[in-house]
Amino acid sequence: MTSTSAIFTPLLIVSLLFFVWSCYRRFSLVAVGKAEDRFSNPGRRVGEMLLYAFGQKRVVSRPFGINHFVIFWSFLILLIANGEFILHGVLPGVSLALLPDRLYPAVMFLIDLASLLALVAVAVAAIRRIIAPPYPTARTMEAFFILGLIATLMLAYYGIAAVRIAEGRETAAAFMPISSFVASLLQGSPLALNLSPFAVCCWWVHAVALLVFMNFLPYSKHMHILTAIPSCYFRRLEKPNTLPREEFAKGKSYGAERIDELTWKDLFDAYACTECGRCQNACPATVTGKPLNPRQVIHDLKMNLLANGPLLKKGSPPLTPLIGVEGEGSITTDAIWACTTCGACMESCPVFIEQMPKLLAFRRHLVEAKADFPEELLNLFENMEQRSNPWGIAPSERTKWSGSMAVKPFAPGETEYLLFVGCAGAFDSRQKQVTVSVATILDRAGISWGILGKDENCCGDSLRRLGNEYVFDKMARENVQLFQQRGVKKIITSCPHCFTTLKNDYRQYGLEVEVIHHSQLIRDLLASGTLKLNRSVTDLGKIVFHDSCYLGRHNDVYDPPREAVAAATGTPPVELERNRENSFCCGAGGGRMWMEEHLGSRINHNRVQEALTQKPDTICVSCPYCMTMFEDGLKDEKAGQVRVRDVAEIVAQGLRV
Repeated sequence: MTSTSAIFTPLLIVSLLFFVWSCYRRFSLVAVGKAEDRFSNPGRRVGEMLLYAFGQKRVVSRPFGINHFVIFWSFLILLIANGEFILHGVLPGVSLALLPDRLYPAVMFLIDLASLLALVAVAVAAIRRIIAPPYPTARTMEAFFILGLIATLMLAYYGIAAVRIAEGRETAAAFMPISSFVASLLQGSPLALNLSPFAVCCWWVHAVALLVFMNFLPYSKHMHILTAIPSCYFRRLEKPNTLPREEFAKGKSYGAERIDELTWKDLFDAYACTECGRCQNACPATVTGKPLNPRQVIHDLKMNLLANGPLLKKGSPPLTPLIGVEGEGSITTDAIWACTTCGACMESCPVFIEQMPKLLAFRRHLVEAKADFPEELLNLFENMEQRSNPWGIAPSERTKWSGSMAVKPFAPGETEYLLFVGCAGAFDSRQKQVTVSVATILDRAGISWGILGKDENCCGDSLRRLGNEYVFDKMARENVQLFQQRGVKKIITSCPHCFTTLKNDYRQYGLEVEVIHHSQLIRDLLASGTLKLNRSVTDLGKIVFHDSCYLGRHNDVYDPPREAVAAATGTPPVELERNRENSFCCGAGGGRMWMEEHLGSRINHNRVQEALTQKPDTICVSCPYCMTMFEDGLKDEKAGQVRVRDVAEIVAQGLRV
């Protein structure tokens, strides 16, 4: 054993033991969370992990993600070099030079190139943090310390390799261009007379930097280096567009008030967060100055887990509250109620953290356990319970939208489609026009359809997203029973919120039916020739299209409404800057339709202003909530000359002679 290995070996053993102990302390806290099955379908999970963790699919969806891709893959390659470095430090006879003659030069070339790419990428990342950080608070000493350690590792490697080349001890020197260049610089410097001290210095700098880096990871946000790949493996395989049911029984707790009332995967998310800021840059609440910041929510979750986890493991009560107070480790109620459930945070997260379901778990606790919710929701909850619609209008009014139309009730065994009109489609004066357009299209296409009339109830979307799971559960069970009694097999909806609730949430209650949004059906009818227009709709001018969050991000329905508009007008609609999976919310989701915006600026104003930059004549939507928010926003922006039309209204206009 050399003097170097005699010193390095005990240092390595102590460092590894401390690293393992640190990881155990952190990861064992995840066990305080509730059980959740994230282990099924391992084959698909491995494939998703390869695509999103190793392929970095979501990372490279943003321009700067390419830089992270370079760092990630450079690190994977350099695991070979660092593995050899550690083994060689303990057993000097171990070296990559023992590899076959044809393989060794190729490996050394990869390591030489990867070290340069990592060094350049780290420099770019540091410059970005200084000049244009991804978010205002991203410029931290921790970030620069980590980047500095990585740069130190690369520079020390080149120093070690360059000395070997300069002394003629490197057989693969011809395949190591960067190290060879450094060697030429050394040979032309005063160090050339005695390179050994320089080599020893570089070796120990590399050793110390590597051991410090390893042991700093569990205590920094860069812990994601250890957790990001497992997080992609344990991701929810289906869209996170629904919530688990609750069992209502005496003595049970509802929602989540403490860290141990979340699932283990919720807690693991806290460690997996890279704090890249993509979620907060996409969040409509954050962008418009609300107290909600999805990145901060996950950070507070981690700090609460670190503070309360050890106590909970011992059976002691937590000290740091998770909900309701200011300060690190706690999430304010203003932040919880600011969420529009648009899903932009989850869609943008490279490691599939689920911010939105956690906020809704907090809402459930506030509503069901504490009756602590914004006062303006009281009327909504009462109206839903008493008359099954947000406005408290009598159920007998549900068919008044049809006027003189000959609308038939759904007949079991005879009618193919149930048109689920929805509360907005039945009661909102503006959305009634959309319902008439849908009915007109169905009649013209010869579709067999009917309605439930006064027997139709609200689907309960807003109740579930606002945390009133008890009333939603009652409503869902009654609706499912009604659909099954009537023999409903196919449902058409005009509201994306009804669409996702009937399609996804109601499956938890045993409802297995085909649910289709009217834009999908209209597109199919036009494409098949079943529906033929009398004319091309050319009098709406320049049309821009807005994606509904619940139709698009939550259910991946992007093309049907666009294709329907293109078929009706002869021209595809113009895209807004933020579109498809990156679309910006109108501000009405998550029950926010029934709440005022008291903090920050209005979300619908932000979206309307974006639309107005395109100088449109018409804004096309596919959701009654979006319709309301755009029309209100256009009035506030004094842009009354711009029309708002639903997809169905545009197509129905083409049916007129």
